[in-house]
Amino acid sequence: MHPVEVSIPSFRSEGSNAEKGYTVFKIEVLMCGRQHTVEKRYSEFYALHKMLKKIIKPPEIPSKHVRNWVPKVLDQRRHGLELYLQTILMENEVLPKIFLDFLNIRHFPSLPKTESCGSFETESEESRYVGYYILVKERGFSVKVLLRSYCASWELTPPA
Repeated sequence: MHPVEVSIPSFRSEGSNAEKGYTVFKIEVLMCGRQHTVEKRYSEFYALHKMLKKIIKPPEIPSKHVRNWVPKVLDQRRHGLELYLQTILMENEVLPKIFLDFLNIRHFPSLPKTESCGSFETESEESRYVGYYILVKERGFSVKVLLRSYCASWELTPPA
């Protein structure tokens, strides 16, 4: 389970009418006991979905078209988008960098001489994903850092 939780508790409509107006969804992000809020329009969710489809199999996103802009329908969309984000968190051990960027999550604190980060499964995955692991080379030792709850656990590997 990720140390990240998301919810979309509310939304607001912007603009004077349904034709020119749009809805902004308030996303609450809880990571390691710290909470922040991100506001996104549906178009930003849709753009995220298109990018995620290139690297993972994301869940279905709620329909792009809403026939009726009444609060009940918008609340159903809010709930669907919340489930969308939560499903991505549950189904992916390593979260894509683009997803973390969408939620305005800093990937990891800056560390000196960071050699690589990610899941360490393949070179191509390392360039696409940012996980909670960082590999640091220092004085001939490889240090695998697991970032969890703003605490770091260290695993030293002697030089080969």
